[in-house]
Amino acid sequence: MSFVVVIQKCQIRLTLVKRGFREGSVAAVTDRKVVVIGAGIGGLAAALRLAHAGLDVTVLERGARPGGKMRSVSAAGRTVEAGPTVFTMRWVFDELFSECGADLEASVALTPARVLARHAWDPGEQLDLFADHEASVEAVRAFAGPREADGFRRFSARAAEVYRTLEGPFIRGARPSPVELARRVGFSGLGDLWRIQPFATLWGALGEYFGDPRLRQLFGRYATYCGASPFEAPATLMLVAHVEAEGVWSIEGGLSRLAGACAELAEARGARFRYCAEVERIIVEGGAVAGVELANGERIAADAVVANADVGALGAGLFGPEAARVTQRLAPAERSLSAVTTCMVARAEGFPLLRHTVFFSRDYAAEFADLRRHRRLPADPTVYVCAQDRGDEPVPSTGGSERLLCLVNAPAIGDRPLDPSELRICETTMRQRLEASGLTLAEEPGSVTTDPAGFAGLFPATGGALYGRASHGWMASFKRPGSRTRLQGLYLAGGSVHPGPGVPMAAQSGRLAAESLMADHGSRRASTPRSVRAAMSGGMSTP
Repeated sequence: MSFVVVIQKCQIRLTLVKRGFREGSVAAVTDRKVVVIGAGIGGLAAALRLAHAGLDVTVLERGARPGGKMRSVSAAGRTVEAGPTVFTMRWVFDELFSECGADLEASVALTPARVLARHAWDPGEQLDLFADHEASVEAVRAFAGPREADGFRRFSARAAEVYRTLEGPFIRGARPSPVELARRVGFSGLGDLWRIQPFATLWGALGEYFGDPRLRQLFGRYATYCGASPFEAPATLMLVAHVEAEGVWSIEGGLSRLAGACAELAEARGARFRYCAEVERIIVEGGAVAGVELANGERIAADAVVANADVGALGAGLFGPEAARVTQRLAPAERSLSAVTTCMVARAEGFPLLRHTVFFSRDYAAEFADLRRHRRLPADPTVYVCAQDRGDEPVPSTGGSERLLCLVNAPAIGDRPLDPSELRICETTMRQRLEASGLTLAEEPGSVTTDPAGFAGLFPATGGALYGRASHGWMASFKRPGSRTRLQGLYLAGGSVHPGPGVPMAAQSGRLAAESLMADHGSRRASTPRSVRAAMSGGMSTP
């Protein structure tokens, strides 16, 4: 019997060493009490990793359920996904679940998409992109000619090169400075770093591949996955096209179901969840985190806190003056895009919707001038429609009325509610854009619309921005804070911190926060966490 115990202890010790802990630091780690603020996907990933490592984890969520932006609402008596709808790079979650002794496919039902998305302009102008690259090449050829098909091949190769260049030195690890990024790629990789055109805009770079303005518009749209304008975002964001081309999945029950699965697994590993529990302040004693205070006055002691909240909320002082000092307050002009979303149950007629369909405006430059320069809703918006009862075939599984999410980009002006007349105009212009391609919607009563002010209410101090800081200019990615902060015991996670927005990236931020916390508290000194694999993209599918 004693021999078995010795073997078990050795196995535990070996596991901890593999995770980056020194021998003898078991008690120093596992007796730590950690509070995770926010049950968005970054907080869920952090809580899951920490609970699986044996730490005492309490998750405090101001809402009634997990998910954050991965949410659903009741519209016309049915549940409609109201947040992110595109799930890419599923292996990030395959790894996260595997690291914690579970299997993703045993927890959620996944279906790969054959058609990534359908794109429409004026009547008769329609282009599908496929999971099969050669099928996409032929579709582009039929749509715009052989020269554009060749440009698409070259663009796809470059997007893959950008991703390969940045995945290891930037996406997988802790937040680097530009100098640190150059050091990580090494002398032999500097040429690759230069070729990804970090100082060019995405829109400008697309001109090297496409003469057809519709194709520049289509691939420029990937900047909006980060809440950015293609006219200001760096060319490096073309990597989003590569990530989506690598595969898109739908999840039965939507991405809110994925959040629920992560919360369930974290609870099974020992994490405690408290909902409708709003944190008023992060308590600091002796220059280090000592716990949190709830809005009802309750205090919860903690050795460390992972704040899975928009850094704008920290900078605005919503968690106390000490926590506010770890980051700067984001100016309104630096915010990413917001949105106006309408969740509805409707009968869709006249256009063959697929699960993901984008209806493009006639003038992308004018649309983003409205959004960015004039900070108003665009006169002619691009509209994204997620037909949640459809897949690769343009037939709803219901056979009649179906669940739809309609989304148009909006500036992050949620500090004031939109005037009702502005919302009416937005609804009118949205319908005009859909009808230009032949789509009409007959809604059932009970639709739910969320504008920038509504998103600001859900996510305070953001102005309704859905992606944190706008990814504009080559330095924008380096301005996002990393998981560690200047305040001892405070760590950050979520889409507004490194490595960026989107479901897999936010999950990666939670993994990095957990790794940093365990390394710091395991060795009782700051140390660089080991790299874990990460992914890009996979957020709210914005036009």
